[in-house]
Parts: sequence; structure tokens; C-alpha cells
Amino acid sequence: MATPRDTTAPGSTGTETRTTMTATPRRTTTADQIKDFILGEGLRPGDPLPTETALCERLAVSRSSVREAIRTLSTLDIVEVRHGHGTFVGHMSLDALVESLVFRGVLSPGDDLRALRDVVEVRQALDLAMAERIVDSLAGTSNRDLHALVDEMVAAAGQSRSFATQDRAFHTGLLARLDNSLVGQLVAAFWDVHTAVIPKLGISVAADLVQTARAHGEMISAAEAGDVEAFRTAVLSHYEPIDRALEGKTA
Repeated sequence: MATPRDTTAPGSTGTETRTTMTATPRRTTTADQIKDFILGEGLRPGDPLPTETALCERLAVSRSSVREAIRTLSTLDIVEVRHGHGTFVGHMSLDALVESLVFRGVLSPGDDLRALRDVVEVRQALDLAMAERIVDSLAGTSNRDLHALVDEMVAAAGQSRSFATQDRAFHTGLLARLDNSLVGQLVAAFWDVHTAVIPKLGISVAADLVQTARAHGEMISAAEAGDVEAFRTAVLSHYEPIDRALEGKTA
């Protein structure tokens, strides 16, 4: 039997034959420091931040670093610059996420409009995942505002008109009773991406407007009746038109 060849480098011990690779920690930026300051001070949306000079002294960084960090954080809605008044903690909306995803979906739809398919799948997954909580929150209630939105959508669909405003209001309204503001923001954000990307990619669901409108009515009726399975069935019916449209686009 052959003797294994010794691969130990000259002058080294056997324990040193393998080099351990460690990740280099990400360098803390001035933007990170400002975020840490906001958290450490317990600031809330709308609260004022220290002046530029005060931040320079507090963080021990240059004026140009603070200005660049504020620009970066402003694009993310983490801070809000009100010219003539100062800089304030932002409302942390998902607008930046929406803009990025819309651009991604239009610029590089990829394999068979994969970017749009991904957005639709995420929307559907959120609706189905929250089904039980939505139904629990609406069971036994009467929601005239949501039914009114459905009526408007059905009427518009009957005239081959879109109903984007009512559609968005309906989906956010379904989640209004939940004690989870983030899921509402996510649903609204992905709705915005979905509806912004579709016309830019030449997708049409006009022929299925009536089914889409009526599916909203089935969703709210199922939720008020406390029927989770009927709610999930209505959600799937709601997404069938866009699924068919995507299949037709790639056929």
C-alpha cells in the first residue's frame, strides 16, 4: 500500500496545513452610525435629528460624510430632509423597494417574464399565508366599505374599465384589522409593483376583469362568514386571470 504523501509545507506543523478563511466584517459607514443613533435615542418617525454640525461632532465624521449619509438614508425614507426646517426621522415606507422592483421587472423580465411571475407569486403567497388571520379578524363583521369597493369594481369591469384605485384599497382594507402593519405595507408594495409592471410589459387582463372583480366579493363574503377555505378558493380565483395572461404571453 502506498504511503500518503506529506503535503505539509516546510517549516510548518501538521495543524497548519489548512488555512481558515474568515469573512471580512463590513465596514461601518456614517449612514450606519446615523441609524444606530436613531435607534439608540429611541427616535420615532417625524422626530427631528440633530443639525449637520451636531452630527459631525457626535459621530466624529466630516461634514461631507454626513451629507452623503443623509442623501443615502433619504432615498430609503429612513430620514426626511425638509429644506429650511431640518432633517427628521422618515416614515420608513417601502417606496424604495417598489421603485427597485418595478425597474427590475421592466428592465430585465428574464426567462418568460420571470420577474413579474415572482411578484405575482409573492402576492398570492402573502394572501394565502394571511388567510386564517384575515378571516379571524373579519368573521361575523359587516364591512360596507369593502363591499362598496367590490360593487364599484364589478360596475367598472362590466364597462371594460380598470379599477386600480378600488383594487388597492380593497387589499389594504382586508388587512386593516390585523395587528401587523408590516404585512399591510408589503401587500401594498407588491400590489404597486404588480400593477406598474404589467402595462410596461404589454400584459393585458381586460378579458378577465369581471372574474377578478367578483373574486374580491367572494373574498370578503368568505371572510365575514368565517370560511377560511372559501377565502383561499376566492384568492386563487382572483389570480387566475393574471396567471392565464402570463401563460398566453409566453406561449
